[in-house]
Amino acid sequence: MERTFVILKPDCMAQRNVGDIISRFEANDFEIVAAKMAQLSKDLLKTHYAHLTHQPFYPALEEFMTERPVLLLVLEAENAIVRARRLIGPTNPEHAAKNTVRGAFGASTLRNVIHASDSRESAKLEISRFFAETEIFHIEKEEVPAFV
Repeated sequence: MERTFVILKPDCMAQRNVGDIISRFEANDFEIVAAKMAQLSKDLLKTHYAHLTHQPFYPALEEFMTERPVLLLVLEAENAIVRARRLIGPTNPEHAAKNTVRGAFGASTLRNVIHASDSRESAKLEISRFFAETEIFHIEKEEVPAFV
C-alpha cells in the first residue's frame, strides 16, 4: 500500500464539493487514513510551495490558499500517487477531462480545488509536514456488508 497527501483547497470548501470529491476517492478504493481541517499560515505555505515562491503568481496563490480553511487528507491505496493524480486531472481544469476532479469542479489553474503529492518523496515530506505520526491510522481492509 502507498500513501498520498491531498489538500481540498479553499474553493472546494466554498463550493461545498468536499463530499463529492471524497466519494470519488472512496469509489476508487482509496482509504482515508488521516483527515483534518486547517487554516494554513503564510509561513507554512512558503515552505509547502517553496519551489513556487519565486514565481510571479505566488502572491495570488498565497492569498487564495489563506482565504478559508482547507481539508487535509492522507489517502492510502495500491499505487495511490499515480492513481490519485489520474483521478484529479491536470492542474489546468481547461485541459482536464470532465470526469476528473479538476475537470468537474476546477475553475482555473489557480482555483483548481485540489492538491495532491506528485511523487513518493513529496508524499512522505508533505504528510510529515501536515500530520503527526499519531494522527495517521492503520486501517485493515475488510469487506463491508451491503445494506439490504
